[in-house]
Amino acid sequence: MSSREFQSRLSRRARRVGVTIRPALGAQLEIYYRLLAAWNQKMNLTGLDLSAPDAVDRLLIEPLVAAKQLAAHARRVIDIGSGGGSPAVPLALALPDVNMLMVEAKTRKSVFLREVLRALDLARGEVVTARFEELLTNPSLHEAHDLLTIRAIRVESRVLMGLQAFVRPRGEIFLFRTATGIGGPTALIPPLRWKATYPLVDSQGSRLIVLEKQQLGDAPVERFT
Repeated sequence: MSSREFQSRLSRRARRVGVTIRPALGAQLEIYYRLLAAWNQKMNLTGLDLSAPDAVDRLLIEPLVAAKQLAAHARRVIDIGSGGGSPAVPLALALPDVNMLMVEAKTRKSVFLREVLRALDLARGEVVTARFEELLTNPSLHEAHDLLTIRAIRVESRVLMGLQAFVRPRGEIFLFRTATGIGGPTALIPPLRWKATYPLVDSQGSRLIVLEKQQLGDAPVERFT
């Protein structure tokens, strides 16, 4: 696929969900996507067919839609299980003032993520090779982030109780979910509460579940979608 064809597809898919992609961002997203495609031939970064339009929706468009829900004051984001780099990389490109910490347990995938940061000159990005459970022993990361994002790992209540330690009070957790993939937790335990659920790409049936970390004294919200 030529660059012109890629940019046309990207713009067309973005317009379907009300997102406008400026030329500079489109060029950066293409660099990331082509790196992902090249490295995916050598290792399993994604099981998606990267030549298909649906892959553009999942890996690029969904994070751009989600970026519109990020609080204006948010500056520190931690992405858990970063793998092939989505949603973390598109979010970092769409929100250049954000500091993005990507947590990936597998060394080879971490090497790929660092190459993406280098190629895109994302000075505010960082990759840590570790399981998130290992990072829970680092007090400097506790309540240090405005937002935590998760795409592909299971999020039972027990897991969320560990992850919420990275998020400041009134901070948020973004769960990226598909129509047929891993769902959300069946119940939430304080200090987490459901805040909102937003559609991402209608044709995919994908959605963004937003959880908020309560501050002491906040009234509980029991609804969860």
